[in-house]
Amino acid sequence: QVQLVESGGGLVQAGGSLRLSCAASGRTFSIYHMAWFRQAPGKEREFVARITLGGANTYYADSMKGRFTISRDNAKNTVYLQMNSLNAEDTAVYYCAASNRPSHISREYLYWGQGTQVTVSS
Repeated sequence: QVQLVESGGGLVQAGGSLRLSCAASGRTFSIYHMAWFRQAPGKEREFVARITLGGANTYYADSMKGRFTISRDNAKNTVYLQMNSLNAEDTAVYYCAASNRPSHISREYLYWGQGTQVTVSS
């Protein structure tokens, strides 16, 4: 069992930046692939970014490439999402998730945080 707690969300103006954190507790963090998803009101949950076990490889949804950066610190049991050049379309609840396999599909993720709200004002 892994418990995930996100933080760092908030209200930011368009063009601004936020850094989300996801702290893990429970089983060994380093054995899980980690990802960020988001869900906007009235929309389905969508993949944002993922990172492999040791952090060597990262993958992004096309609309996030060049603006978002996922990273992890296994010593701190934490995964991060640095978000730059934010726009109104980035407004959503952001979730971190843990999986035994590398995937961009939400149903393959075993553990989820409660989410953190990101609101971008235009």
